[in-house]
Amino acid sequence: MARHLTYFAADVHLGLDVKDPAAREARFVAFLKGIPAAETEALYLLGDIWDFWYEYKDVVPKGYVRVFAALTDLMDAGVKVYFFRGNHDVWTYRYFEEMGMVKLTEPYVTEIAGKTLCLGHGDSLGPVPRGYRFLRGIFYNRFLQVMFSSLHPRIAFAFGNNWSKGNRLARGEAYVFKGESEPLWQFCEGFQASRAGASEQPVDVFIFGHYHCQVDTTLPSGGRLFILKDWMDGSSALCLDSSDASFSWL
Repeated sequence: MARHLTYFAADVHLGLDVKDPAAREARFVAFLKGIPAAETEALYLLGDIWDFWYEYKDVVPKGYVRVFAALTDLMDAGVKVYFFRGNHDVWTYRYFEEMGMVKLTEPYVTEIAGKTLCLGHGDSLGPVPRGYRFLRGIFYNRFLQVMFSSLHPRIAFAFGNNWSKGNRLARGEAYVFKGESEPLWQFCEGFQASRAGASEQPVDVFIFGHYHCQVDTTLPSGGRLFILKDWMDGSSALCLDSSDASFSWL
């Protein structure tokens, strides 16, 4: 059977000590093992799969063996695995690529099943608040990364994990997507306009994570916007079946 399925997942936040992290990891592993490899073309991991990831030249976070085993099994079976860095797993340098995954940079435009898709994590797109832009600048600053790498891993990971516990997932705060006032919405509309100005094919479907709430809506420009929910209370993924160009939530 031809490969006709493409999967998308985001915001698993592996390692976050909220609710039941072991059960959350088990759900994600079950999802990966449940992907029919012979029928699947690709899996896109849209960021924040890990709640905190920092890899040194010779040191990576411990654990997640079953996750990596499931991903490796998929790749060995011919499934392409792509990943975006989220705001929690920014510091991925070479390890995932050495495993065989392909790192992408948002916004990434591709064509699947005759549809033009725009993909990414979503945190850096649109008119994001100045404070968050400043924080991202710190995260991506190469000098500061080198300085952080000089810390002993025990100190670095203690700091990173404690910082993660301050996010809204740890506080149990639900987020309601506010539509046209959201930076991501404004990015999508601006991106469509820029492609029209350049006589490029408009985007049919935008798919992102980051906001931790499930969204499926049509933009004024005509594109369809999907936002994937996090995995705190269950599994959350999206599947595109190229045989009929349909999307389904998992």
